[in-house]
Amino acid sequence: MLQPKKMKHRKWQKGRSRKRLVETRGLDLNFGSFGLQATSSSYINSKQIEAARKAISHFTKRGGKVWIRIFPDKPITQRPPELTMGGGKGAVDHYAFPVKPGRILFEIDGLPKKIAVEAMEKAGHKLPVRTRVVEK
Repeated sequence: MLQPKKMKHRKWQKGRSRKRLVETRGLDLNFGSFGLQATSSSYINSKQIEAARKAISHFTKRGGKVWIRIFPDKPITQRPPELTMGGGKGAVDHYAFPVKPGRILFEIDGLPKKIAVEAMEKAGHKLPVRTRVVEK
């Protein structure tokens, strides 16, 4: 699974939603001909990214080239169940990437349009955000 090798801080603060509700970076296709673009917002964890990547590679029979445009570097902490209040912040449970609408998640190249689009749609079903397939 994807996770950072080193981090400056082991636990991060959660952060709050800002006025900007859409993404300003990662909006264009930079590598491939087809891409999977998020149209809603959520956290995507490393297991979900891996499941989508496997769906693409399985459907394309490992043909073409796939780029993963997101990396889960935000640590998500969790306390054990049935614990009383107090006692501090929980241990890091997993890593996630906060996605806003407009972000390109995956790109693919070197395949016919029909196969590439269907592979991206299959990957989109594995993710907790609504997605659409975009073309260069």
